[in-house]
Amino acid sequence: MKGREEISGDATTGITRREAMLQLLRVGSVAAETVGAGWWLSERSRRPESQGTIQARRDHRVATDARWPQITVAQDGEPRELVRQAIKNLGGMSRFVSNQDVVVLKPNIAWDRTPEQAANTNPELVAEVVRECRQAGAKRVIVTDVSCNEPRRCFQRSGIEAAARAEGAEVLLPDADRFREVDLGGVVLKNWPVFEPFLEADKVINLPIAKHHMLTGATLGMKNWYGILGGERNRLHQQIHQSLVDLASFMLPTLTLMDCYRVLLRNGPTGGNPEDAELKKTIVAGTDPVAIDAYVAKAYWDLDPEKMPYLEMAAARGLGTTDFASLNVTVTKV
Repeated sequence: MKGREEISGDATTGITRREAMLQLLRVGSVAAETVGAGWWLSERSRRPESQGTIQARRDHRVATDARWPQITVAQDGEPRELVRQAIKNLGGMSRFVSNQDVVVLKPNIAWDRTPEQAANTNPELVAEVVRECRQAGAKRVIVTDVSCNEPRRCFQRSGIEAAARAEGAEVLLPDADRFREVDLGGVVLKNWPVFEPFLEADKVINLPIAKHHMLTGATLGMKNWYGILGGERNRLHQQIHQSLVDLASFMLPTLTLMDCYRVLLRNGPTGGNPEDAELKKTIVAGTDPVAIDAYVAKAYWDLDPEKMPYLEMAAARGLGTTDFASLNVTVTKV
């Protein structure tokens, strides 16, 4: 390990704490890597037969502990090394996962793409999180997503299915019969079909990948919750920022680990051209999903919260802070 840093500003150079944080995240490993949004589910799923609408916010957060940072950045390593270091920096997986927990991991497995195209979460990152959860005593670790392209191809071609199974995870493809009508309690999102495993978990860990997005500028942690829904998700883009906040208010994760190993800087979210991805060899992890999104958006796309209205809306709803520099943050070179 090359060392752990607490972030601080430098009055002698005029660099603020926020600027120092951004510089560290932007540096990463900057070598370029030579690396059709089909709404599959809307065509094949159906709204559940009425058995009464579920009304329940899913709050999987753990208690705040001042001994540990709210955000940690692990850099300059391979995906498994980065995961291990990030989780260690946050106090270890046993802080988040208890003996006999049913843990659902939510990577992005939306697209029929290879890892080099950086449209889905890195499979080795997912596998290492599975391993950490099992070592912490989880009864079951489930890896799932509601894909946009044909799920079986997405799960296989992404490499996530094989990598997760090798570590003992249950990998669940979306099943049209396993969606339940839920009152999301949102401003825009009211009753909507949600994939059942997300309603039954003891803990939920969000594993998004950082990507460019045509509508929001970037697709990050909160956008990853689109993958818990069935139905005609393309309708959500009509009021995308409010939809994102409604979802984030409904599904509050235990932990977020943002995959910035390869970052899709252009032509997202589907990607396809490896030259649009850049190797950063970084993970940003923590317990404040708003701050993590704000931090990564600013570092890689120079997007402030006022350019991404859902961030300010989420902060106003009490889901976190956009002022990431105000938090306890550590950076570690692996």
